[in-house]
Amino acid sequence: MSGHSKWHNIRLRKGKADAQRGQLFTKLSKEIIVAARSGVPDPDANFRLKIAVTRARDANMPMENIKRAIARASGEGKGDAYEEIRYEGYGPSGVAVIVDAVTDNRNRTASEMRYVFSRNGGNLGETNSVGWLFEERGVIAVPVGGTSEEALLDAAVTEGVLDVQISGDSAEIITEPRSLAAVRDHLERTLLGPAGRKVLSATLDLRAKSVVPVSQEDAPSVLRLLDALEEHDDVTHVYSNADIPDAVLEALA
Repeated sequence: MSGHSKWHNIRLRKGKADAQRGQLFTKLSKEIIVAARSGVPDPDANFRLKIAVTRARDANMPMENIKRAIARASGEGKGDAYEEIRYEGYGPSGVAVIVDAVTDNRNRTASEMRYVFSRNGGNLGETNSVGWLFEERGVIAVPVGGTSEEALLDAAVTEGVLDVQISGDSAEIITEPRSLAAVRDHLERTLLGPAGRKVLSATLDLRAKSVVPVSQEDAPSVLRLLDALEEHDDVTHVYSNADIPDAVLEALA
């Protein structure tokens, strides 16, 4: 498992995350607000906002909600004192964990993060305690059913692509961060669009430079921590360097 993305994608495919859709839209709105305030409120001129909007659209968030979030960031509506916070720590089996959150009360969120870590067999660390174990990458998830591996690899031969990882009925295209949007557009234009399909997700991600193998026996406790963190209202992203076999993830999802 690379980070938390594969586990999350399996649960989405099996319909286990539908109950959290409303919560997801709230989190995506916060991301859009913070991204819009980091620059101009125009996705074409603000890379962070473009990625946040793309992520929201991939999650089928209504365009009305997206526009409303951008308007709130521009001051058209009630003010939101949101700020981005990153938490780092360790989980069961010694896996490194990074949590990104958007909050209007950093003291409350820090206290709750510490509680979630300790309750689930982990411990919250200091800033930069595990960040050096990860690097930022663009990650595009695409369906591969009906597409040959050769066709997928040919389409992925474009500027900014670093790697292609195929697993079951989906694949992840790993890109340089700044190339994420361009590669996504290229794949939809040359590979997916003609077949009537679309990108499953496209987001900036943290990828572990090296992974920690997790046994079948320890996997449930690791995933319990990652799920508890992801389900927190303020959390937008959860990353880890846990390496859990696909078969184990499928069985536990």
